[in-house]
Order: sequence, then structure tokens, then C-alpha cells
Amino acid sequence: MSKTKKLFLILAALVVAVLIVVALRPAPVSVSAFEVVAEPFADYVEDEGRTGLRETYTVSAPIGGFLRRVEPEPGDPVDAGDVLFRIEPSPAPALDARAREQARETLQAARARLQAAEAEHENARAEARFAANEYERQQALYERSLVSATEMDRALSARDRSRSAERAAGAAVEAARFEVENARAVLEITEGERSPDEERVLSVAAPVAGVILRRDRCCEGVVQAGERILEIGNLDDLEIQVDLLSMDAVRVRPDMRVEIERWGGETVLEGRVRRVEPAGFRQVSALGVEEQRVPVRVQLISERERWEGLGEGYRVEARFILWEDESVVQVPSSALFRRNGDWHVYVIENDRARARAVEPGRRSGLRTQILEGLEPGEVVIAHPADHHRDGMRVDASS
Repeated sequence: MSKTKKLFLILAALVVAVLIVVALRPAPVSVSAFEVVAEPFADYVEDEGRTGLRETYTVSAPIGGFLRRVEPEPGDPVDAGDVLFRIEPSPAPALDARAREQARETLQAARARLQAAEAEHENARAEARFAANEYERQQALYERSLVSATEMDRALSARDRSRSAERAAGAAVEAARFEVENARAVLEITEGERSPDEERVLSVAAPVAGVILRRDRCCEGVVQAGERILEIGNLDDLEIQVDLLSMDAVRVRPDMRVEIERWGGETVLEGRVRRVEPAGFRQVSALGVEEQRVPVRVQLISERERWEGLGEGYRVEARFILWEDESVVQVPSSALFRRNGDWHVYVIENDRARARAVEPGRRSGLRTQILEGLEPGEVVIAHPADHHRDGMRVDASS
């Protein structure tokens, strides 16, 4: 065989071998990639909250009586001193046939007692006149030494006793007369009649300026002392209460910046943490899990015009900014995986995945801060899988 033919066969064999190697080599694995960036980063916790007022004023009925119609409605502005509602004396109660007949008999009995008292008064008056005259006669005789001092003292005592009896009889007459008037009032006052005397009507004024938040009573009717009628508040003092998980609440501090979102407006409102309550409470979530929640109160610092539509008891979402920086190296949290107790990422170098140890920092949503191990501009696999290996060929073009 000639040398040319041997060289040709060798070259053909090499070409076939190369083709076989190329055909059997694994194809690059398609992966999703993320370019490491240095952008603004914020560590935060967020949760639902509701608006509320730091101070509200409940206006109740100070006395029992008949409430006239309450004119102010929820949303109406009021000034301090404005009349909110009026209470008049309760109407006379209605009497059934039996009670009316008893009242009529009571009136007759009262009149009879009055007549008896007047007769007793006349007797007492006559006795008093007689005792007075007797005392004057005994005194004249005593001056002429015709009676003893004992007789004189007895006449004086009789006069004083008769005067006291006359006064007692007069008081009994007055009491009997009042009983008659009381019994007559039960019968003569029209049943259910309201008092026409406006001077006896009590006007209840607003304690502070604000708006009507709630109206518990609107229509006329009998009210008891202490019954709640209206609630007043000033919407300029609106704040937000967010019940955070206790593990999140311990990271929140007063004066931390808060972003208010999904409140119904198009802009994000700014707020500041005013107070973290010292006591938490237990709450059962929608999934039936018991949670420890802590109330955190947030003061709105955005201009009043920006949240003019907010009212008391509205739902909002609050984001508490625990830490933030304008330039932070960060990657998706899904790019991190554990190996031998350390955190790693797959960095794409020359179309191959290279495992590299990194030191993660804070987490914020779907992003994680990288303290060491990566530089901006490098490309990492965003979602590494179990079959990914160090040095394997990858295709991040898709």
C-alpha cells in the first residue's frame, strides 16, 4: 500500500473518530442566568394593617329620657360646642283599665284623707285658741296671787302642746293636699304626651372639633343614661396599626421609615414608626396556625392632600424598611445552594458552570445581598438544579 493511501486512511479514521466524539459529547444544558448587579437594596418586613385614630370621642346620653332625632350623619364635620342631639323628659306612661281605675280610687282616697286632715287641723286650732285663752286667765289670776305657780306652769304647758298639735295638723293637711295633686296628675296628664316645655330639653354639644365617625342612634325614642349615640374623631390624626409577627416586631424600632402601599391611591405614602406595643396577643391565622402578633403604630408623614380619601378602619399594606443602601451586590435568592455547610453559586465562565463559595448577607424578598465572592457583571445560574455539576457545559442564551 502506498504512503499516500495510508495517509488518506489515517486522516479518514481521525475524521470519523472526531465525528464520533462530537456526536457522543453531551449537549449544553439550558439554564436561566442572572447578571450580578449593584443596585439599591432594602431589607424589610411587610404586612397588612388598618387605619385608626389615636383618640376618638364617644358621646353618650348623660341622662335617661326621650331622644329627639339625631341630625348629624357619619362624615359630617362638627365644631366644638355644636349641638349634636337633644333629650327631653320621657312621656307619661300609658295606663291600662285596671291601673286607671286604681288611680281613680287612689285620688278619691287622697281627697278623703285631705278632708280628715283639714278637720283635725280645725280641732287643733280650736284647742290652741282655748289653751291660749286659758293661759291668759291663769296668768291674770297668778298676778293677783289667786293660783299657784304649779297651775301657771300647767297652763303654759297646755298652751305650748296645743300650738305644736296645730302645726302638726297643718303639716298633715299640706301632705294630704300633695297626695291629692299627685293622684290627680296620674289621671289628668294625657297618656304618652311629650313635654311641651323647651326649657326642660337637654342639648348635648360636641366636645371637640372633627367629623362624625359613627352614629349608633338616629331615630327618636327612649334612651337610658350612658347609652352610646355618636362617635367623633379628627381624621387629621389618622395613623396605621399593623399587627406584626413577634419575630418581625423585635426588629422594628421607633422612627423607622415605612412605605404604605395598596391603600387605594396611585402613590406610595410615607410613614414613621411611632410606637411598638410592649404586649403582644395570640391570633389564629386563616390556616388555623396560632401566631403571636404585636401591634405596631405608624404615623403618616405624607402631605394630607395625598391621602385625603383615607378614613378610619381602612385596609392598607405597610412595608417597614429595616435597612437600605444605594449600591449593594445582589443575586436572586434562588441562585444560592448549600454545599459542605457553605453557600455557593454557579458562575458561568466560558459556557461552563463553575461552583463558587460566597458569603450572603441580608435577604429582601427574592433578592439576597452578597458580601464576598461575586463582582458586578458576573453571570450566575438563577435556578440551579440537582443535576447541575461543576464544569458542565451550559447554554444561557435562552
